[in-house]
Amino acid sequence: MTLRQRFADLPRAYAPDEHRPLYGYAAALGAFGALAGSLAGAAKVTRCPVPERPATSDVVLISIATHKLSRLLAKDAVTSPLRAPFTRYAEPGGSAEVNEEVRTDRGAVRHAVGELVSCPFCLGMWVATGLTGGLVLAPRLTRLAAVALTATAVSDFLQMAYSMAKEAAEGGRRRSLPDAGADRPGHAAASA
Repeated sequence: MTLRQRFADLPRAYAPDEHRPLYGYAAALGAFGALAGSLAGAAKVTRCPVPERPATSDVVLISIATHKLSRLLAKDAVTSPLRAPFTRYAEPGGSAEVNEEVRTDRGAVRHAVGELVSCPFCLGMWVATGLTGGLVLAPRLTRLAAVALTATAVSDFLQMAYSMAKEAAEGGRRRSLPDAGADRPGHAAASA
């Protein structure tokens, strides 16, 4: 068997019962390497100082901003046009989010990109790398953008907490009101 045949048979040998876009994943790995290398090269050319140890506040800020930007890119309804060449709408997925299916009919690279752009966990590494590179190359602008993303993430969690608290209070009130006044005269007529 030639090297070319082995290379061609690799995806089938790797996952005989399921289509896995190994060559698309390899392309994505190459693109990520190019991104990281470009950021490192830009830091070297511009002679931007690379911190020996990032500040804890920057790590926290970039972590929360990465979470928000990854979810925004992978799940937000408004960013679905960016994902549309690689995914297909499936159903609503929660507060202003959508669930999408990866298009498998467009080749290995598009399949791999579809998996990447529809998965906030997968995008996290890319986003964190970009934001971290931004801290080196343009720290003030990156921190400003990260603050906006972090504030939005905190707002999202507060909105969810408020909704849950409101639902719990209304659900508890609905359950307790009939029970609390059930033995009062005229209660049944008043509630009818």
